[in-house]
Amino acid sequence: MSLLTCNIGGISLRNPIIMASGTFGFGREYAQQYDVSVLGGICGKGLTLEPRAGNAGCRVQETAAGMLNSVGLENPGIAAFLADELDEMAALGPCVIANLGGANEDEYVKGARQLTADYYRRQRAGRRGVEMIELNISCPNVKQGGIQFGVDTAMARPIVRAVRAATDLPLMVKLSPNAQQIVEMALMCEQEGADAVSLVNTFSAMKIDIQRRRSYFDNGYAGLSGPAIKPIALRMVHQVTHAVQIPVVGMGGISSVEDAIEFIMAGAEAVQVGTHNFVNIRAGKMLVEGLEQWMRAQGIASLAEIRGIV
Repeated sequence: MSLLTCNIGGISLRNPIIMASGTFGFGREYAQQYDVSVLGGICGKGLTLEPRAGNAGCRVQETAAGMLNSVGLENPGIAAFLADELDEMAALGPCVIANLGGANEDEYVKGARQLTADYYRRQRAGRRGVEMIELNISCPNVKQGGIQFGVDTAMARPIVRAVRAATDLPLMVKLSPNAQQIVEMALMCEQEGADAVSLVNTFSAMKIDIQRRRSYFDNGYAGLSGPAIKPIALRMVHQVTHAVQIPVVGMGGISSVEDAIEFIMAGAEAVQVGTHNFVNIRAGKMLVEGLEQWMRAQGIASLAEIRGIV
């Protein structure tokens, strides 16, 4: 067993470095830059039941120590992903994680069933498919005026419960830092049968174009990611890992080996790397190699020796 091995929902990962949804596509472009088989997992671009064109207007802006994005879940839809992207993504080697979004409970459930049915078809044919679902509850609830499902525990509970009933694939729920009570949200996910939680998604933020006297983004607000959010994300991961028994995958501004180690010491089973992929196109390889070097230099034989020690 490798000194970096970890386990999420019964799935063994060769190391705890996972590429975050929306920052790595489905892996194809990055595979042209380095051998992405070194990674523990790839969480693909967020998927919805039907294709989405994403938000109009400005989508990305840099800000101090981070970036703002208002992409809006642009994606080809689940059916097109399964037909056109999944074979190549699975051939890359790391654990294949599908990030699932939706506008209502019905869309989430149908998407989960579609991903699950495809997994079993591929299993019977001796082919790899989606091995884990990351449930994105930061999507706007169209029936509640666009409020995110992931802000309110009572609103999120039926979604998690329904998706859990719709799939027997490992289920990881991605939590929003904008939740009213993030520990309560994580405990609810555990109660409803989630195998893991990942946190945090982007923070609601804003940037104003002072020449045009308006927000840069048509939606007004956008999602803040990058090093600026890391200390807050780390605190939230620390709180959640001390409250739940299921694995926690930490993310939020990880841009160095030291950052990844901090999240693991806070209790994370694994970490996801997002915005830093745009800064260093070979970030995944750098983090895997650097983490192993640090472990060997410290004489640490397993991540379990340092996980949750703070």
